[in-house]
Amino acid sequence: MFILGKKIKMSQIFDENGAVIPITLIEAGPCFITQIKGKEKDGYNALQIGFEKKKKTKKTEKDKEFHYLREIRDYNNKDQDLKIGDKIDVSIFKEGDKVKVSGISKGKGFQGGVKRWGFAGKSATHGVKHEHRTLGSVGSTDAARVFKGKKMPGRMGFERITKKNLKIAKIDIENNLIAVKGAVPGRQGTLLEIKSQ
Repeated sequence: MFILGKKIKMSQIFDENGAVIPITLIEAGPCFITQIKGKEKDGYNALQIGFEKKKKTKKTEKDKEFHYLREIRDYNNKDQDLKIGDKIDVSIFKEGDKVKVSGISKGKGFQGGVKRWGFAGKSATHGVKHEHRTLGSVGSTDAARVFKGKKMPGRMGFERITKKNLKIAKIDIENNLIAVKGAVPGRQGTLLEIKSQ
């Protein structure tokens, strides 16, 4: 199954042996089914869900009832008993389940090759002045140009990242909270897509 959530923060819990388990707290759902798409009418099977209802005003349109809308493509046949308006909450998961979490990573702006790609830089020895974090040679003698795809300085972060095989450590159904073992993409408040594996 599939649910939308927001990253709250990272924390830690302890297991029965006293070992520390790093976790990420996620406020997941409740989500509501807003549309069911079929091959006959739309050309593909999909389930559209909405997350975080907007406050009702006179200007609020029906299709803009939620802050976030996302689709699950090629959903399983077993989900076809779902209807528009049905609620999806954290009770679809249980502790110990494996999930994959997708989100937009933190933006880090324009960065050099050392930070962006993990280059070693030049050695800090005699004659290396103001050159410790430079790339070095980037071109080719024969072609006399820089080839496309070369690892160089540029914008870092703000990309869609998917973390797989994350284990659900705790679930709080009353408060719509999931504690996932390990780190997930993004800053606090990042929209996350959580899918069962």
